[in-house]
Amino acid sequence: MEVARPQLIHRWISVMLLICLFSYEAHCFYLPGVAPQDFQKGDPLMVKVNKLTSTKTQLPYSYYSLPYCKPEQIVDSAENLGEVLRGDRIENSPYEFHMREPQMCNVVCRTVLNAKTAKELKEKIEDEYRVNMILDNLPLVMPIKRPDLDTTVYQHGFHVGLKGQYAGSKEEKHFIHNHLTFTVKFHKDPQTDAARVVGFEVRPFSVKHEYDGEWNGKNRLTTCDPHAKRTVTSSDSPQEVEDKKEIIFTYDVEFEESDIKWASRWDTYLLMADDQIHWFSIVNSLMIVLFLSGMVAMIMLRTLYRDISKYNQLETQEEAQEETGWKLVHGDVFRPPINSDLLCVYVGTGVQFFGMTVVTMTFAVLGFLSPSNRGGLMTAMLLLWAFMGVFAGYASARLYKMYKGTEWKKITLKTALMFPGIVFVLFFVLNALIWGEKSSGAVPFGTMFALVFLWFGIAVPLVFVGSYVGFKKPAIEDPVKTNKIPRQIPEQAWYMNPVFSILIGGILPFGAVFIELFFILTSIWLQQFYYIFGFLFIVLVILIITCAEITIVLCYFQLCSEDYLWWWRSYLTSGSSALYLFLYAAFYFFTKLEITKPVSGMLYFGYMLIASYAFFVLTGTIGFYACFWFTRLIYSSVKID
Repeated sequence: MEVARPQLIHRWISVMLLICLFSYEAHCFYLPGVAPQDFQKGDPLMVKVNKLTSTKTQLPYSYYSLPYCKPEQIVDSAENLGEVLRGDRIENSPYEFHMREPQMCNVVCRTVLNAKTAKELKEKIEDEYRVNMILDNLPLVMPIKRPDLDTTVYQHGFHVGLKGQYAGSKEEKHFIHNHLTFTVKFHKDPQTDAARVVGFEVRPFSVKHEYDGEWNGKNRLTTCDPHAKRTVTSSDSPQEVEDKKEIIFTYDVEFEESDIKWASRWDTYLLMADDQIHWFSIVNSLMIVLFLSGMVAMIMLRTLYRDISKYNQLETQEEAQEETGWKLVHGDVFRPPINSDLLCVYVGTGVQFFGMTVVTMTFAVLGFLSPSNRGGLMTAMLLLWAFMGVFAGYASARLYKMYKGTEWKKITLKTALMFPGIVFVLFFVLNALIWGEKSSGAVPFGTMFALVFLWFGIAVPLVFVGSYVGFKKPAIEDPVKTNKIPRQIPEQAWYMNPVFSILIGGILPFGAVFIELFFILTSIWLQQFYYIFGFLFIVLVILIITCAEITIVLCYFQLCSEDYLWWWRSYLTSGSSALYLFLYAAFYFFTKLEITKPVSGMLYFGYMLIASYAFFVLTGTIGFYACFWFTRLIYSSVKID
């Protein structure tokens, strides 16, 4: 009994670790981007401002592009590569709080609009822009009560303003949110009296402030007076946005003690109301996997067990009929395909992408890339892409040598430049469009240089290193000899037509991921947090299995009908799921998004084209290697006379 106990404990720990790994909020491994900061009573709390965002235009703008109150000196916060690419522009602000010291009706500044600033404000209100702020690395949220579910949902930031009409008038006016009521939630340590910020909320109001006499900066407001205990609680007399109108910006700060601990302060932001759908999606995907696994198992049993064992003992005419199929093409099945160079390049790129995806997902599941580490996911992906170049070079060189290729440097250069080159050109064009709109989402020249350095300074040399090692290794031997003269391929049935079977092959891998895809698109284009990496990891595993199995099944049917041109078809079969991904993105655009600007539409389709291209390379490579392994396995088990 004593011997069995350590094994039981070990097994229990393993199970607990797995549960932690796949709990959708990944609480067990919360490794945030910053260490907790303790504040004593009266300590200053610096509010930072981030970009203005809109789901209608997808073009971020700097906070100070609008006539908001500015501090004496605007200081940019240091941003990582991912933040810059996302269009984050984090700067200081004139809002300064003191820990656990409430403030009422603080005047920030007074500004008088001119025709230009009034027009800019109206445009931003029209496009439903939201203001984003940050306190102690927590983004500002606006709580909204949902009476139907009796819960509170949180929206990122607050709207610049709102549209409305005065009573008895039909003319639509624009009003600005110029009074902000902030609530800072804190968790107090009973021993030290220090507190940590665990929530940052706002209720915005539009108020036409009034005061007596001429404005001298020290006037007492009659609409919001802490001495008379008169606070702003509604937008009944709102502040209109028009030329020559004066706007007075004010704010209140309330402090509220909270039971939420610092480690779980992000939970309100990441609360998933619909984890049922994710489980449904995984069960749905597992059904596809089980169905395909059954087919693969049948094929394996049939080909390897019965076909091979009775290869030389044909007993009945019926079995002789069965023996025609795939064995007849053994002399041609490993003949190098047309455009074999290009296939080597795409397989190498796919290996690079696969490595990047798996490592990124592992880090994400372990909580290293939580949303508190802004831009962390993007930075990690770019760096991993560069470092995975070594595997890209290795994979393409090994395959190239197997095809009896000799010019390994040429193939290496193509592998290092082709996929990133196409993506970079697309990205450059999209960036020019953003730049033309004067948006903060445009990548600055310095960052562009950093990306080019990452590509040519790190990725390209690593591809050459991998390629050199791969080409030095002995070539992969074919399990059967290839005939000198190619065999003629008999006429195929309509359903074995390459285009038809390739398009059919992409449906199941896409079907395995499309529900999760909806949530990913929502988080990217509707500016919500995506933090269910546990689910995503399971979906990735399901995708890999589905791509491999559908390719093996269709490859087997193809070889059985004596068509030995499987190299490219295996890549395109699972890769065609990218076509369905792009079509789904188009469907999502027209049904879920309210984008009206042509530039924003071009940005959406441009970025989704890059995503689909990457998905094609990833899924195609998985399918290719599955088929490569399968054909080598079945032909190496057959004794050819």
